Amino acid sequence: MSIHKSGSAVWQGGLKDGKGTVSTQSGVIQDIPYSFAKRFEGEAGSNPEELIGAAHASCYSMALSMILGEDGLTAERIDTEAKVTLDQVEGGFAITKVHLSTVAKIPDTDEATFKAAADKAKAGCPVSKLFNAEITLDAKLEN
Repeated sequence: MSIHKSGSAVWQGGLKDGKGTVSTQSGVIQDIPYSFAKRFEGEAGSNPEELIGAAHASCYSMALSMILGEDGLTAERIDTEAKVTLDQVEGGFAITKVHLSTVAKIPDTDEATFKAAADKAKAGCPVSKLFNAEITLDAKLEN
């Protein structure tokens, strides 16, 4: 089984003076502007790294939900943030790290069961498998 989803981007101009827009197939993100300044100089607005972070956080949360379900558990809430690190490296830039922070409220479970599920989700999440970067995790269980 193959599932195909798409995102698209349009760029006009040079690297530093150009600008672009990014969109998703679903239309949830539609013609959102991005630029060099938004990506590298702290100007407010979207950039590829935050989009990757959102994709990773959402994929990880779903993977954790699936793994919990395999153990007969259902989370009331899984709240995940993915901090993406873009570093200057030899030959340009690279995403070198992604740090996942998740807090989950899961009735009828213990810390050990939760941590095992959280680690399994980090390794098994399809977006985690995509990265050639260090992926770290802080996982907290709410009571």
